[in-house]
This record gives sequence, C-alpha cells and structure tokens, in this order.
Amino acid sequence: MQFDVVTIFPDFFRSILECGLVKRAQAGGQLRVALHDLRDFAEDRHRTVDDRPFGGGPGMVFKPRPLFRAVEAIKSDEPEAAIPIILLSPQGRLLRQPVVEELSRRRRVVLICGRYEGVDERVAENLATDELSIGDYVLSGGEVAAAVVMESVARLLPGVVGNEESVEQDSFGLDGISGREAGSGLLDCPHYTRPADFRGMTVPEVLLSGDHEEVRRWRRRRALEKTWRKRPELLAGLDLNKEDLRLLDEIKQASLPVLSREG
Repeated sequence: MQFDVVTIFPDFFRSILECGLVKRAQAGGQLRVALHDLRDFAEDRHRTVDDRPFGGGPGMVFKPRPLFRAVEAIKSDEPEAAIPIILLSPQGRLLRQPVVEELSRRRRVVLICGRYEGVDERVAENLATDELSIGDYVLSGGEVAAAVVMESVARLLPGVVGNEESVEQDSFGLDGISGREAGSGLLDCPHYTRPADFRGMTVPEVLLSGDHEEVRRWRRRRALEKTWRKRPELLAGLDLNKEDLRLLDEIKQASLPVLSREG
C-alpha cells in the first residue's frame, strides 16, 4: 500500500522512515511512503500556507487552497480512485485497532498533518473523507499522529512482521489466546523469557510446566485480570464465554478485602 503524507515538515519523517518496521515494509515492497511539502502548493513567493482566523482569536489557520491543491495533485494519477483522505485532528474519531485493520486493507491513503490553530473547516467538511485522533490531547501538529498511523498499519501488512502469530496476539487485535475476535480490545497477557530466575524474581511455574492447556488457561486469566485492573471499560466490548465469566468472577472475588472476624 501507499501513504501520501501532506506536511510542512517533511524532514520530520526521515528518521521514522529509516527505522524499524516502516523501513522493513518499504524495503520488502509492502509499503511506499510519499512525502508532500504543503508549501510546494502555495501560490505566493513566500510559500504561505496559513493566515489569521476570521473573527479574530489566537494562532494561525491552514488556508484551504494549498491543501486542496496538494490532494488534487496526489489524486491526479488516479482521479476516479476512492482514496481515503484522512485529516489528523484531535476532533477525529479515536484511532483504535479496528480502524488500523481497516486502513491496512486499503491500497492507498492520504494523511493530512494539521498545524498551528488548525485547518480551515472547509478542508474537514469538503476535502477530508475522515478525521482521526490518536488520543484526547493536543499536539503541535499532525506529524506525530501520522507516524503512529503508519507504524500501526505497517505491522499488519502481510510479511512485514516475521511471526504473524505475534501480531494476532497483540493487545486490541485478534485474541490469539482464545482464537476469538477481541472486540474493543483485550489487553495482552504477561510474557516472560530466560532466565527463569532473575535476582529472585521467578517466572510463574505454569509457564515452565509444558502443560499447554494450563498455560492457555493461565494466559487467559491474566489477560482478563490485566484488562479488568487497567482498562475495565474495555470489558463491555468483549464477547465473554462461560469460562471467561467464571474467571472474571474469581478475579473480582480475589480482589475483595478480607474482613476480620475479630470484634
């Protein structure tokens, strides 16, 4: 697939594109990233892409014309193609794993990186086909968010991650422990590796037992426990079976304070 990134800071992405999974995906031919400097689409000699907001107020706003021209130029080689035009914005829908999976099935995606006080609303209403946010906070620009989108999508492209099962068992993705869809997201279970005893901190015995069914049950319980303790709101989106419900009830009961019988 291909990402077309519209930004006023193309150099921001240089190190990101030369490291890790994004670099591997490009080297393997699964991903192409094209950077487009928004200032190249300005119409004045100062390459101006922003202006003061109508009605007054602080900050500067990206003008609509350069953004429209940039996207139109990107799409000029495929004018009839239904290419998603995504505006990275704190007002967008939250980037969750189902959204990442949806994007990974696209052949081409345009990412618009906002800056300053924001972009002209006509861009959001008439140019972008979607708005995405990576969290309920404000960044100085959309470049960091664009990098997050590309990293999360790249690892889902076939052949990028050597161990496909590792991807399936990620938090918020396919629940590799049970083989079921994790819905809004079951947090991953704890993982351990050698040595089995590190400075007195030992690996749970069940993981050393060789009993695959007991390991599966332990991992499921710990994944449910971690989700309940750290992100309890996510459990509402899970399709829990009878075993899950029993394990969850045991987890909750074990966490109740022990009442003293004295007095």
